[in-house]
Amino acid sequence: MTLLEQWRNDAYETEMPQQQLAAFWNNYFEIEKGIYEQILAAKEPVKGTVKELAEKFNTNVEIMTGYLDGINDSLKEANPIETMDENTEVSLDFDAEKLYYNMVANKANWLYELPQWDGLLDEEKRKELYHAQKISGTVIKPKKIGRNDPCPCGSGKKYKQCCGRPGAEKKF
Repeated sequence: MTLLEQWRNDAYETEMPQQQLAAFWNNYFEIEKGIYEQILAAKEPVKGTVKELAEKFNTNVEIMTGYLDGINDSLKEANPIETMDENTEVSLDFDAEKLYYNMVANKANWLYELPQWDGLLDEEKRKELYHAQKISGTVIKPKKIGRNDPCPCGSGKKYKQCCGRPGAEKKF
């Protein structure tokens, strides 16, 4: 079983009691927050093996695997998380805008509100990314054409007398 399969099995397919599961995730989120505080403040992209990064961030390989799974979509170059083992070289070279956007998408306010973002993205850019993510999930229905509205094909006729009549071929 790969590291990622083990992580997903333990984190998502577990039959832990609810209280134990909540404690597991609370612990994970605290560790995740600590890692993000460090990598957002780092001047250079963080690199190393999975095991080295786990040691660097004072956690275990399983939690580091979960972290790598979570950040992978926000990296400039994705890590081979499906096949990695503890000796696989990985990089945490993230795209700041993509990472912030994905944190907002996951409703991870404990991460996108970290003060370390001040040095990476100005407040205006963060607001723009926040707004873009929020409206990306909004479904906007086009205005329905009324029977007596002008036909959108541009004929000048009412819709009911043009493209809206039964059997009429739509021209728009």
